[in-house]
Amino acid sequence: MSVKTLTKTMTVNVFYVILICLLCSYIGISSAASVKSFEQEVLDAHNFYRARHNAPPLELNDDLSDLATDWAKYLLATKRMEHRENSGYGENIYMAVGGDLDGSDAVKSWYDEIEDYNWRRPSFQMNTGHFTQVVWKGSKELGVGFAKCGNTIYVVCNYDPPGNYINMFQKNVSPAN
Repeated sequence: MSVKTLTKTMTVNVFYVILICLLCSYIGISSAASVKSFEQEVLDAHNFYRARHNAPPLELNDDLSDLATDWAKYLLATKRMEHRENSGYGENIYMAVGGDLDGSDAVKSWYDEIEDYNWRRPSFQMNTGHFTQVVWKGSKELGVGFAKCGNTIYVVCNYDPPGNYINMFQKNVSPAN
């Protein structure tokens, strides 16, 4: 087999793998109402935790949700866990395999980083950045996206304005009341 034929065959195979994964991302999502229900669960979970920290509630933004959904589909298709570069928004990502996932599960996993947050030195920490973004007082809008194939799901949340700014943690991340 020539290099040209092999390259063409590999390109076609990669195209089909991506196409199948993108089609799979709609499995289990039978209607727009199901998508809205998942988004609402994620929003409600955010606002539950934010209320604990005297942060104002977030509002859903459809454009941010579209952006988050596109990224979740990309992550599923490429089987990666990475943040979108230079989006201008805050972002939390989550991936799970197996079992049923409720919209609040991803948010709870991010919030649970509170256990490692250093309240004596409020600042960005690699192991607590998801938590601080969830409760960041300056964020006003939320976009929720997810993609599912079989028993694998990716959840992406985008925040506007973004959080986790240096020297702004004390003002934006309060201890739970």
